[in-house]
Amino acid sequence: MCIKDLKFSLWADFIERDFLDNEFKTLIKSKTINGATSNPAIFKNAILNSPAYIDQIKTLGELSPKQKYEAVAIFDIKKAADILRPLYDDKNDGYVSIEVDPFLCDDAEGTISEGKRLFAEIARPNVMIKIPATKAGYIAMEELVASKIPVNATLIFTKEQAVSCAKAFEKGIKKAKSAVDTVISVFVSRVDRAIDAILLENGVEVALSGIYNSADIYNEVQSLGVEKCRTLFASTGVKDDSLEAHYYIQNLLAYNSVNTAPIDTIKAYVENANTEKALPISANMIKAHFEKVAATGIVMDDIYEKQIREGLQAFKDAFKDILENL
Repeated sequence: MCIKDLKFSLWADFIERDFLDNEFKTLIKSKTINGATSNPAIFKNAILNSPAYIDQIKTLGELSPKQKYEAVAIFDIKKAADILRPLYDDKNDGYVSIEVDPFLCDDAEGTISEGKRLFAEIARPNVMIKIPATKAGYIAMEELVASKIPVNATLIFTKEQAVSCAKAFEKGIKKAKSAVDTVISVFVSRVDRAIDAILLENGVEVALSGIYNSADIYNEVQSLGVEKCRTLFASTGVKDDSLEAHYYIQNLLAYNSVNTAPIDTIKAYVENANTEKALPISANMIKAHFEKVAATGIVMDDIYEKQIREGLQAFKDAFKDILENL
């Protein structure tokens, strides 16, 4: 549910062809969502499990597996962009994201080349090129923004990553002499899943670390004030049955932000909609929580580094599975 007064947007973290032709349109018409995101894992589930792709794949003949993947993914991204285009034209987001090949995460030139090529082939202004927040990624982000291509910086777990993304965007804006829309995608629930069992054993409140870390990053991004740049909260589906399905949307509701979530999570939020903002959270409160976390022996920098590494590997594994099956 998009909230204009808060400049808060809700995007569907899901792409699948039958969905785009049906429920996606309903969610847009009801003003529940105003954008969408994708990643290799989402496309893997769609392409390998949905019958909607069989006919197109049969027509792709002798193309390489990656060319087949791109043909299928680009078809869906174009479809989503066209459906969302009236929102974009009305300056109400209307963006859909597509991620570059995750095996290029340490190859700046490769990422730049693929990002520009994908944007040109899709040929829709309301497409964001999704780039992991790595050292090579920051270089690519700057170049794409300088080329006036919207960017979704992804797999962010630390303030240092977020600042590096923001600086890359600023440099790109200076080169282009104009700004494009960008988002800094902070992963939330994965942090809690990584440490909550230890916190529970030590009597520290659980299901807060992901929110507080994200709130800390949000505060930093807001303070930097990069033109047309917002924090996007990702990985906001709930795996713990003790939490309400919309927990990570409700508790990260913030001015000038985006939340991208699974469809069931979005529906749960709409059913229980509370439009009172939950952020910002004070630096002192965030610090106090992580002091309790540190007292259990958890080193958060190690957790974040592991999550970044595992997140990249998960996207690589999903991409590899797609190519092998095609």
